[in-house]
Amino acid sequence: MLNKEYWEERYAMENMGWDIGSVSPPLRAYIDQLSKKEMRILMPGAGYGYEAIYLFEKGFKNTFVVDIAEKPLKEIQAKCPDFPKDQLMHSDFFELKLKEFDLVLEQTFFCALLPHLRGSYVKRMHEILNPGGKLAGLFFDFPLTENGPPFGGSEAEYMDLFQPMFRILKLERAFNSVRPRQGNELFFIFEK
Repeated sequence: MLNKEYWEERYAMENMGWDIGSVSPPLRAYIDQLSKKEMRILMPGAGYGYEAIYLFEKGFKNTFVVDIAEKPLKEIQAKCPDFPKDQLMHSDFFELKLKEFDLVLEQTFFCALLPHLRGSYVKRMHEILNPGGKLAGLFFDFPLTENGPPFGGSEAEYMDLFQPMFRILKLERAFNSVRPRQGNELFFIFEK
């Protein structure tokens, strides 16, 4: 069961294979071309929040993080004491009350969900984004497995899942992934 206790234990045991220790290069490149500093941005399941901190330090002060585990939120606060505590939300993403986001950045959250929750993820993302809002980030590109997390997926599966509710602006192989993930990540931008 991939519940709160599972994720708290993974952090306690420092069993965090998803943590690359810095801002993911594809997300850094995407963030660096953003200009509207007043955007409301959400990072679900952000781990230690390298991207969230990067956004905040670049002037995106309306950046929010939601995580089911408490430890990563405390780490973000310790690394970036000015990050508003009320924007670090200890909650289940599917129970999140906030809406009206302009951008949701995705990295490793989707692939950590049990595959049967993917339809709910798509629906929830559609609910929390403003019209014209974007969901952008990275998906893993390897065969879907029950032995996860991470659980895989393919471009065709992602198209089938998201196309009914989102306009696919980009879904392509990430050219600047970290070495261990090269050839296994798709960068995407979907618009509500």
